[in-house]
Amino acid sequence: MPVLSRRAALRAGAAVCALPLLPVRAQEPTALTVAQIIDESPDQHDVSRDFVVGARAAWAAVNADGGVRGQRVQHWVLTTLGGRGELRQAWQTALAQPGCVALSGCVGDGVAAAVAALQGEAPALAHVAPWLMRPWQDTQDGVFPIFAGYQAQIGHALRALGQMGIKQAGVVFGSPALRQQWEGSLTQAAKASGLRLHATLADQPPLMVLFAGATPELHGFVGQLRLPAGRQCYVLALADVNLQVLTQLGHLPRGVSVIATQPVPMVGSSLPVVRAYRAALARWYDEAPTPQGLAGFIAARHTADLLASVQGPITRASVLAACRRRSASSVGGYAVRYQGRELAAGLVTQAMLTADGRIVG
Repeated sequence: MPVLSRRAALRAGAAVCALPLLPVRAQEPTALTVAQIIDESPDQHDVSRDFVVGARAAWAAVNADGGVRGQRVQHWVLTTLGGRGELRQAWQTALAQPGCVALSGCVGDGVAAAVAALQGEAPALAHVAPWLMRPWQDTQDGVFPIFAGYQAQIGHALRALGQMGIKQAGVVFGSPALRQQWEGSLTQAAKASGLRLHATLADQPPLMVLFAGATPELHGFVGQLRLPAGRQCYVLALADVNLQVLTQLGHLPRGVSVIATQPVPMVGSSLPVVRAYRAALARWYDEAPTPQGLAGFIAARHTADLLASVQGPITRASVLAACRRRSASSVGGYAVRYQGRELAAGLVTQAMLTADGRIVG
C-alpha cells in the first residue's frame, strides 16, 4: 500500500490555504476565557483555519446574545505549527491564565491528541470537543470528544462500499504515520466487510480508492491518476480533507470524483445548528460554509452550553465536573451521547466533489 510524500503539493496547498486569521485581542479580565490550541502546519492549515472561523462565528453569536449567564466569553486562539515544544508552551500558557476555564475545539487531530496527552500531567482544564479523530484512552477523565473519529468514518465508508456492491478497492495513506496507525485495523475491518484492499498504481487506478491523509497530500495523489477515456475513479477520503480547498488547488483529472466523510451534518441541511452556523457566517464572515467550519461552530456552541449548565460559579473545577457528568445533549439537533466515558455514537455523513467540479452534500 503506497505512501505519498508531501512534495510540491504540500507547498502548493499551504500557499492556497494561507488565509489570515483575525487577530486575537488582549485578555479581558472580566470575561470568561476559553482557549483553543490549533495546528497551522501546511497539511493541517485548511482544516484548522475553517474550524477556527466556525468557532469564532459561534462565540460572536454567543456574546451578541448576552454571553454565558451574562458573562462575555473571550475566545483565545493559541497558534502552533504542531511541534511538541510549541504545543507544550501553548498548553502551559492556557494553564497560566487564571480566567481560562476550558480548552475547546483544539484542532487538528495531532494537536488534539498531544493536548490530551499533556492533560495527563495536570488535568485541571477540561479538554472539550477536540478534533480528536484517533482512538484515545482517557485515563485522567479530562477529554470530552463529540465528533466521530476515524474508526467510525472507516466503518461508514466500508458499509457504503458494501451497499454499492463493491468487493475490492485500492488504499493510499498520505503519510507513513497514518499508514502505521491505520493499515492493520483498516485491513481487518475491510476483511470483515468482505472487501479486499490492494495497492494502487496511479496509471491503473481501480474504480474505488480509500484515502487517509490531508488535503495537499490528496491533491498530490489525485493529480497523478491517469484514466483512460470514459473511465471513472472515486476516491473516498476521511474528514481531514477540505473539498473547497481541493477545488481551489485545481488541476484535477477528468473522471475523478472525491467523496469525503465528515463527522457533522451536511452544510446544506435544515438542522437548527446548521442554519445558525450559516446565519453567523453570513453576519460576521464573507465565507462559504464548510464541514470543518460547521464542526468548529458546533464545538464552540457545545462548550457554551456546558458552561451554562455549570452549577454555581463558572470555574475550571466546576466546568470539569459538568463535563464529567457527560449528560446527553443536543446542539441544535446535533446529538451528543456517551456510553461510560466513550462517545456512544457519532454522526458520519458524506459530501462529494464531482468530476465536473461541483460539491454535493
